[in-house]
Amino acid sequence: MAFLTRINGRESHEPPAPGQCLRTYLRQQGWFGVKKGCDTGDCGACTVHVDGGPVHSCLYPAHRAHGRTVTTVEGLATDGRLHPVQRAFLNAHAFQCGYCTPGFVMTAAALTPTQLRALPESLKGNLCRCTGYRVIEEAVRDSQRLQAAATGPASRDEDASTDAAVVCGIAPFTLDTPAPTGMLHIRLVRSPHRHARITAIDTEAAQATPGVHAVLTHQDAPAVRFSTALQERTSDNPADTRILDDVMRHVGQRVAAVVADSPAAAEAACRRVRVTYDVLPAVTDPDQALQPGAVRVHPGGNLAHRLHTVVGDIELGLSQADAVHTRTYKTHRVQHTALECHATRAWQDEDGRLHVHTTTQAPHLTRRHLCAVLGLRPHQVQVTAARLGGAFGGKQELLTEDIAVLAVLRTGRPVQLEYTRTEELTATTTRHPFHVTVTAGARYDGTLTALKVRVVADTGAYGNHGPAVLQVACAEALSLYRCANIAVDGYSVHTHNVPSGAFRGYGIGQMAFAVESALDELAHTLALDPLTLREHAYLRPGETSPLADGDQPAPTADTGLTDVLRTLRTVRDRRQPPSGAAVDARCLIGQGLAVTAQSTHPSDGHITQVLAQLRPDGDYDLITGPPEFGTRATDLLRHTAATALATGPGRIHIRCADTDLLDHDTGGFASTGATLGTQAVQRACRQLRDQLLALAADRTGADAAACRLEGGVVHCGDRRLPLSELHAGARHGGGPLRAIGRVEPCPGPSPLAVNAHWFRIAVHPETGALTILDSVHVADAGTVLNEASCNGQIHGAIAQGIGTTLWENLSAEPGGRITTQDLRSYTIPQLADIPDIELHFCRPTTPDRGPKPLGEGPFNPIAPALANALRDATGIRFTTLPLRADMVWAALHQHRGGRL
Repeated sequence: MAFLTRINGRESHEPPAPGQCLRTYLRQQGWFGVKKGCDTGDCGACTVHVDGGPVHSCLYPAHRAHGRTVTTVEGLATDGRLHPVQRAFLNAHAFQCGYCTPGFVMTAAALTPTQLRALPESLKGNLCRCTGYRVIEEAVRDSQRLQAAATGPASRDEDASTDAAVVCGIAPFTLDTPAPTGMLHIRLVRSPHRHARITAIDTEAAQATPGVHAVLTHQDAPAVRFSTALQERTSDNPADTRILDDVMRHVGQRVAAVVADSPAAAEAACRRVRVTYDVLPAVTDPDQALQPGAVRVHPGGNLAHRLHTVVGDIELGLSQADAVHTRTYKTHRVQHTALECHATRAWQDEDGRLHVHTTTQAPHLTRRHLCAVLGLRPHQVQVTAARLGGAFGGKQELLTEDIAVLAVLRTGRPVQLEYTRTEELTATTTRHPFHVTVTAGARYDGTLTALKVRVVADTGAYGNHGPAVLQVACAEALSLYRCANIAVDGYSVHTHNVPSGAFRGYGIGQMAFAVESALDELAHTLALDPLTLREHAYLRPGETSPLADGDQPAPTADTGLTDVLRTLRTVRDRRQPPSGAAVDARCLIGQGLAVTAQSTHPSDGHITQVLAQLRPDGDYDLITGPPEFGTRATDLLRHTAATALATGPGRIHIRCADTDLLDHDTGGFASTGATLGTQAVQRACRQLRDQLLALAADRTGADAAACRLEGGVVHCGDRRLPLSELHAGARHGGGPLRAIGRVEPCPGPSPLAVNAHWFRIAVHPETGALTILDSVHVADAGTVLNEASCNGQIHGAIAQGIGTTLWENLSAEPGGRITTQDLRSYTIPQLADIPDIELHFCRPTTPDRGPKPLGEGPFNPIAPALANALRDATGIRFTTLPLRADMVWAALHQHRGGRL
């Protein structure tokens, strides 16, 4: 019987391949709203309707769609009108990167009234890493109100922002376009050993596998060493990585690459590659790696970076203290878990020019790296990026692009390399684990007399981002503290563990867990309110931290810090304790807080560039460097441009992440969209506005000062000149109307961006389970330009912080193989895990304070605030993350002769 299925109202007769799942079949048919996040039925990004019911299409055999009706998110809208769920998601701004949105929309559209009353349970099959879920919950509930109303099409402004495209599933992500003709697929052979030297590789059987075009090994790779970290200053990271190496330094390192007609053929050939290893001793503990005689990870030794700073006299400060606390705190290895996996497509055009379409936060730096490693010139390579399905720093690395381009140069064919979820969890990068020993002294009035910190950061097998993370952790994380005597010793250390890398917070969260826990212990010892101690221990407005981050300006406190502390006290003190009916009487109740800060000054050398130009129709193009990946920076830049050009956001058309459009841009990370990005847009748009006014004045004979730009028209007295006419005249008169805004950080004050969090928790003594009863966040956001976007950023960071603190953990066997290989074993927060969060913005009283970064800072106080609440509830100081229920229970069990 001939295969027949109806997809979004269209018949499809193409039979699926044997064993093919419905997800890959639908994408093969061009329905790219069906996303891949896991391939194990855990994330829900691939949800579609089969005969009206939701299914995870990655688990649904495609052949079972025979004779059935399949609806994807693209088919949910009817007659150009958004489905009520799509309209509700649009109204609520219920997404950030948007990669999970089609799956949530499809799940929500099929919910029954009974399921709607139990949303945490009903949505447990859908994961979101960006939003923290509350806006999604709001949208789903609001969709029922909209069911009875006509929703209508998206407005022009909504279309311009691409939000409507996201909820309709047509906003393209990296692999959401038809594959180039003749495209090959890459799969990788990975090391089973932590430390080994390859003595022989036999690829003959793999080469003979049907469909295989090439098998690449270290003998085919350039000898050039580089860092996978994408940062403006290449000198910030050790050049210690090869595309393919003959020395393995961690389990999961790339050994060989197979290029074949299909992923299945490439995987079959990978199993036929025979590798002979000389297995070598390994070092996995960073403290041991620093010891004399330790096994060397690299020939130059295990110390990737050293930092030493002393201010004042530590011993004197300790002698002046009424209380001293000393303890070592340890953080763990966690993964970004962006729902879109790393992926690259690369090909050559007929002129031999390389095109690389990839999941990168920094297209220009990716091009620079590829040229340096493969001996190419910049004009020979174009790097582009679509919208990214989350990043969190994990896509500030060169992880797939280098091997893809090497395969193109070897085969002459287009290629694609897409990581699996298992590869994401076991072979990309992670947050740096820290071992931090804190010695802190304070007086009875809360004055901090001494702060001594020794931090050992495990940068793993390679040094990407290691020096910079250590630098930021030791400077910015300690920048809050008003102390005359500070000593910092920092070590970024190589081990035979999977490489660490850039991750939201960039080391501040790890350091804050240690130091804010230590301050809490001092408060307990001195019988002080923990907030009172902090009010004495932090900088005053106008004071500058004695710790500077290398060549960066020293962080300076402004009124945002005092506003945060004042607001936190007001909100905390008015919260009522939970009623007995709301909490099990056996539970232990506690509260805790933490305050953290980051500099608003971007990393040294960061370049942001924006081009604004007038279009023939009188609208504007705004060309920017980085892609959109969930920060909603493109919306912020669009609204900034619209304000500067006195027009509506719908007239601003963003084009981004294409190295052919701008000569250079460092990329999107370190929350630069809210700071450097807006400055660059303002510069470009003001220049363009001045050009338009001058041209209009020249045309009309009016004084340029008397001309006014509004909407699509320049008003010069009684004359109205449409911008389309100005564009036509300029085109005939010598060139387009355009302007470039370029911003680089300048020396000067670097105000702190402050975030504070307060929790009230309940701990069940029989299980160790921790329940969050109250959650309050106070953010010093500067000028809030888009409150909905800021809310989403903060909620998402808090959710990620809760998961990191309480259960997320990359577990490994003694031999180094990571055992958390899917989203069922590496569990990220679900809707049911996230409490209601009371959010407060501290807004500036002066108009000259612009926006402050919010993408990273709200993550940082979560771990110490929860740890401090747990200390208050149990009387036990937990010094190691994560704060798993079994660890809490074991500690409580040992203390049953005390409080319990």
